[in-house]
Amino acid sequence: MIGISKLYCGQVEPSDALRYQRHSGQLPSHLLQFSADKKPVVVWNMTRRCNLKCVHCYAQALDEQAGQDDISTAKAKEMIDDLAAFGAPVMLFSGGEPLVRKDLTELAAYATQKGMRAVISTNGTLITKEKARELKAVNLSYVGISLDGGEEVHDKFRAVPGSFKKALQGIENCQAEGLKVGLRFTINRRNASEVPKLFQLVEDLEIPRICFYHLVYSGRGSELIKEDLNHAETRQMVDLIMDKTRAMFDKGLTKEVLTVDNHADGPYLWMRMQKEDPKRAEEVFELLQFNEGNSSGRGIGCISWDGQVHADQFWRNHTFGNVLERPFSEIWSDPNLELLPQLKEKAKHVKGRCAKCRFLNICAGNFRARAEAVYGDVWAEDPACYLTDEEIGIK
Repeated sequence: MIGISKLYCGQVEPSDALRYQRHSGQLPSHLLQFSADKKPVVVWNMTRRCNLKCVHCYAQALDEQAGQDDISTAKAKEMIDDLAAFGAPVMLFSGGEPLVRKDLTELAAYATQKGMRAVISTNGTLITKEKARELKAVNLSYVGISLDGGEEVHDKFRAVPGSFKKALQGIENCQAEGLKVGLRFTINRRNASEVPKLFQLVEDLEIPRICFYHLVYSGRGSELIKEDLNHAETRQMVDLIMDKTRAMFDKGLTKEVLTVDNHADGPYLWMRMQKEDPKRAEEVFELLQFNEGNSSGRGIGCISWDGQVHADQFWRNHTFGNVLERPFSEIWSDPNLELLPQLKEKAKHVKGRCAKCRFLNICAGNFRARAEAVYGDVWAEDPACYLTDEEIGIK
């Protein structure tokens, strides 16, 4: 996760994170990525069921009427007890579509009562006025609503007509209750031209935050590898996101803009800052070192709908245990597992360009799921890294 607005527009200084000693339990949400202890933000895909049929769904979700969920309300509370005691600062309720579970608000309330921050990732279509009031009442920190572009493109991605209008209504209902709401957008060739529309929506609807996700080759998204942007197109996209962010900032609109799942964005932003503002570039480099790059298996973890524990929500072909059999805290801390402890020190294991890269300490080898999907090797270089050999210092 690269905070474009934080880094490029100077919204965060290194001293901001140091003031809280970079402790994940003390840092405000917008500084959490700069924590030193990297206690995991836990994504819980609480259901595989969904009311939409998105073409790029990493969970390969099922129909919302497709049976019962594996983890009961009572068992979920035991899981939350363990996570809170372990020090996980945030629980992200996801799916499928988390709002198809009737106990979402009850479990979100339980997480906040235990001292965790609770957020949800949703398609937004089920957030009625009543549901928004419920979510506000349980002290939910944030609602992330996924959009894929304007109405025509979004509804085509979601495979259900009317999804776009219902998502916008969900945003409006959240805002009416004072809930912090933001947008999530996954970039690929089918919707790259929609990015300016998303920035316009952020302005027009007064939305405070937007996250642009680079494509990860998993779930249904694995079928879209050929539709990922090439390296030149990715560079142009990151430049566009920086330009649009700066334009908003210059108008006095201090929105939070982030890119997610390609940590080459950090060095790329820093190199641009070196040309535009060398003094700020030094601060950016320090913040990028705090950030430490990809955090799969360290600063982020995932519990699937069936209780299986993964390094992140996209990378499901490696399972480290199951919370229905053993607490997450024990699984996450088990030194006898092979891959999970290695992910906590990726720099020792990555190969190819990643192993020689001068930015390894601020990228951490980028996304292992993409490397494995393309090369069949967990430790191969990430094929989506768009930095040149000259830029990374190996030629």
